[in-house]
Amino acid sequence: MPCRDALESAQARDLDLVEVAPNADPPVCRMMDYGKFLYEQAKKERKARKTHRAEVKEIRLRPKTGAHDVAFKVRDARRFLNDGLKVKVRVRFRGREITYPELGREMLNRIAEELGEVCEIEQAPRMEGRSLLMILSPK
Repeated sequence: MPCRDALESAQARDLDLVEVAPNADPPVCRMMDYGKFLYEQAKKERKARKTHRAEVKEIRLRPKTGAHDVAFKVRDARRFLNDGLKVKVRVRFRGREITYPELGREMLNRIAEELGEVCEIEQAPRMEGRSLLMILSPK
């Protein structure tokens, strides 16, 4: 269709004439509401950017946390991992507890062993100040 006829047709329908493929022979144009098109493109881009972020859930423990309470925390961690989220497991040491970091390391190793079928250890247990930290990611 000649360019002038296409422009008149688009104006009659209250639409814009947008060049889609300028390198084609002849160039390809489309009749559309260009403002609406730009809005939808921006909306798709925002959604793609939003879902790209990986959320990290944190589980906090202490070296003296009881076995039953740890089991609850492990159950929560398993649920987070099954939802596709990363889990940060932190053992905080208060007061003189810091003199026995092996207790916290042992606790983290047990947790990693229990969750072994649903996760991988992204970051091995390491000390950060007065806490021992391990990051688990879903398989």
